[in-house]
Amino acid sequence: MFYLIGLGLGDPTDITVKGLEIVKRCARVYLEMYTSILGCPQEELEAFYGRPLLLADRDLVEQGADEILAGAGEEDVALLVVGDPFGATTHTDFILRAKEKKVPYKVIHNASIMNAIGCCGLQLYKFGETVSIPYWDETWKPDSFYDKIRLNRLNNMHTLCLLDIKVKEPTPESLTRRRKEYQPPRFMTVAEAAQQIMTIVDKKDALERNTILNEMSLCVGLARVGHDSQRIVVNTLRKMTQTDLGAPLHSLVIPAKEIHPLETEFLQQYTTIKLEDYNH
Repeated sequence: MFYLIGLGLGDPTDITVKGLEIVKRCARVYLEMYTSILGCPQEELEAFYGRPLLLADRDLVEQGADEILAGAGEEDVALLVVGDPFGATTHTDFILRAKEKKVPYKVIHNASIMNAIGCCGLQLYKFGETVSIPYWDETWKPDSFYDKIRLNRLNNMHTLCLLDIKVKEPTPESLTRRRKEYQPPRFMTVAEAAQQIMTIVDKKDALERNTILNEMSLCVGLARVGHDSQRIVVNTLRKMTQTDLGAPLHSLVIPAKEIHPLETEFLQQYTTIKLEDYNH
């Protein structure tokens, strides 16, 4: 049997009882640390589970599905995923590969940022399409994600922005060599994300006189959701470009233009701005 097991968002104890029982009996257990990160070292997981884990890095996750699935028809093999297994489309491919190989599979769900984002007080059923904000560089500055934020705002829906993670990213120079060299890991902050959105607002929404989004629009910055060190800050988009929420992972929420009174009351604890009188 092949198992996809969600680990949740915090520490080793966030795994479900069902997931832990499966981990303990599997012949091989892989830990996927490419699409997200857990707030503890691999060694802590191994100590809690009482067994070694095989690290599934970017190359293995993207190109080594056959290696991970090998033998799963005769013995139990698990892939551990931070959050929920279906929080990233990458893991859907593992299920399709398993079905193609006629390998039986089972998914063990857990909490992910997609539902835990409700911790900020914004109601989950009022969120529109989730967007991913990529790192920009000198020659590549994609802004198509902003069109989705804009559409959500026009439809009076909140937007969850997932911020870029760069883990085991090849250096541009090494792409032309046989031996790959990798950039240091990077994790986008809410300040970086807000700055990129501000740049797009200044360019695009000037034509609409900034009625969709502007520097005074509210946004919610979150860091390390599900951890003991979780932080939430509500600020204007402009001030969020200067907000330091510390260590990763960060997420950014652009609220709807109209916020329910209960949402306003809950958000108020995270800001000095008087939200009930604020034009979102």
